[in-house]
Amino acid sequence: MNQPHWHPASWQERTTLQQPHYPSTQALEEVLSQLTTLPPLVTSWEVESLKQELAAASRGEAFLLQGGDCAENFGDCRSPVIVNKLKILLQMSLILIHGLEKRVVRVGRIAGQYAKPRSADSETIAGVTLPSYRGDLVNAPEFTPEARRVDPERLLTGYSRAAITLNHIRALSDCGFADLHHPEYWDLDFFHHSPQAEEYRQVVRDLSHSLRFLKQLGVGDAPDLSRVQFYTSHEGLHLHYEEALTRKTPNRSGYYNLSTHLPWIGFRTAELEGGHIEYFRGINNPIGIKVGPGVSPQWIEAVIDRLNPENEPGKLLFIHRFGADRIEQHLPHLLRTVKQAGKEILWICDPMHGNTVTTANGYKTRHFNHILQELEQAFEIHRSEGTILGGVHFELTGDDVSECIGGARGMSEVDLERAYETQVDPRLNYEQALEMALAIIRKQG
Repeated sequence: MNQPHWHPASWQERTTLQQPHYPSTQALEEVLSQLTTLPPLVTSWEVESLKQELAAASRGEAFLLQGGDCAENFGDCRSPVIVNKLKILLQMSLILIHGLEKRVVRVGRIAGQYAKPRSADSETIAGVTLPSYRGDLVNAPEFTPEARRVDPERLLTGYSRAAITLNHIRALSDCGFADLHHPEYWDLDFFHHSPQAEEYRQVVRDLSHSLRFLKQLGVGDAPDLSRVQFYTSHEGLHLHYEEALTRKTPNRSGYYNLSTHLPWIGFRTAELEGGHIEYFRGINNPIGIKVGPGVSPQWIEAVIDRLNPENEPGKLLFIHRFGADRIEQHLPHLLRTVKQAGKEILWICDPMHGNTVTTANGYKTRHFNHILQELEQAFEIHRSEGTILGGVHFELTGDDVSECIGGARGMSEVDLERAYETQVDPRLNYEQALEMALAIIRKQG
């Protein structure tokens, strides 16, 4: 795809929101110069493979499971943390494969989700004002002048952490960690405490029985049953970083963002004439874009023409995020606009971001029931409008955190203090994530 009058730096000619302010332009340029010479993190053939999978999801032949941390930390680039993230996504995908009877496309918010948008450039605590924390790619979360200093060297650290994480993911996949014949490998150490444990084990038993039957027929050793493809995604927020890893590749035309397979545009930076839309319109990757309340049919039509002018299947994902109390009012007219225009869109439900609240003691949280309500309504609305909900987008972790209230264990606001570890937005823990996957197949069963 060749876009006229576009080049990887053309976004710099536009007004671009949510970018950090570096004290030294020279220091930033020196770091970016290094990044442009480093090897890509993903390959163009992986990107194109994902695009084909997403096209299948838009036709209802597959289902996208996208999930991970709201913001990764450099300190979490450790084997146990990475393994637990893979385990929960693999467990959820196992449930979905069994219940939906279709293949699942696994995309992690991982190996690059290091930058986050903020509502203000600074924050004040006890009379002290410092720059806002914008993710580990930009500065550090501790509330000190040293930690909050915007440091371009962090871009190199982010690249290194992403490369290490990807290397570990690929090694685990190649060695059979994700083998569907052995889902017991995926059990988390604390899984037996989960209220969902027996229901999950029944899914494992049923799937194992099916695989044994296939093997008896001579088709049970297919490579895709022993090695699972795992793709990465992150919000393409920090455009200097994204530009530095945007490359041309041999034997393919155009440019690819090779920092990730699936970059997306956040709700706060989706201005039609802004720098993010300008950057994203020129890359060959599949592109996600968050949509929510206030999005007009005119904007929808214009952004589709800008980001997917050739109407390529699997190219453009709309990740809708409204909130359980607003989805019924806002989603149907967006679906009708796209349907009437005959546009190729993969619809994804993000039931997390529209359901964030703050408790009386200052914790940002989300109620499990509200998340589930929005997800259930999304399936119903798509069904009634004759469109396909092709996937889900969750903020979740494989760890035993206490950040979202509700779920099978009835976690309350009091429980938030036990293990509230997120530095930005609250995530489903391992039990709540499994419960959500089971709820999806009940709804679709």
